[in-house]
Amino acid sequence: MYRYKVSASDHRPAWVLRFIVWLSALILGFERKAIMGFMYLLTLLILLNVVTRYSGASLYWVDESAVYSVVWLTFIGASAMTRLRLDFAVSLLTDHLSTRAAKLAKTAAGVGVVLFAVLLAWMCWLWLDPAGLVSAGFNVKAYAAQSFNFIYTERTQTLNWPTWVLYLIIPLFSITLAVHGTANVLEDLELVPRAATDGFSFGQTDGIN
Repeated sequence: MYRYKVSASDHRPAWVLRFIVWLSALILGFERKAIMGFMYLLTLLILLNVVTRYSGASLYWVDESAVYSVVWLTFIGASAMTRLRLDFAVSLLTDHLSTRAAKLAKTAAGVGVVLFAVLLAWMCWLWLDPAGLVSAGFNVKAYAAQSFNFIYTERTQTLNWPTWVLYLIIPLFSITLAVHGTANVLEDLELVPRAATDGFSFGQTDGIN
């Protein structure tokens, strides 16, 4: 079972800060299960694709399913890696800085991640335009005619699924990235104790991010 433990501290952080760290841990637990699920699903899809191709009865929807599985797996994995501090970091400059300057650089990088997540969420809001869809009475055809935004009328080629459902991973990623990035910044600023994570078989790194 996934657990999230925080070391003991004499100074108890404000409940808002503790809530952010708790929420980040909760999201990370769901992400771990989702990553495992999508990896199993992707493996099964690849095996099914190989078997059906060699048997001469190819299933055309398998390729598209595998592609979207990889997309969701990538976004979920990127969010989890950010919280685990396993994302890519360039330490060529910070290796030559003092401890205080390196800490400031790490914090600045974390703030940059949060700003990126907020801007991405804002872009998704403009892109999906839920307010416009509501004003159109959830009539996707009327909304598309008024706004020339066809996101809610498009469907995938072989699965024939609504594309907006598959694209939801982007706004979800922006939200989880913002929460994880904020938790990392709070830890870097020493406003909350550094958390220890269980459930992942690899360790953590101390890169800029």
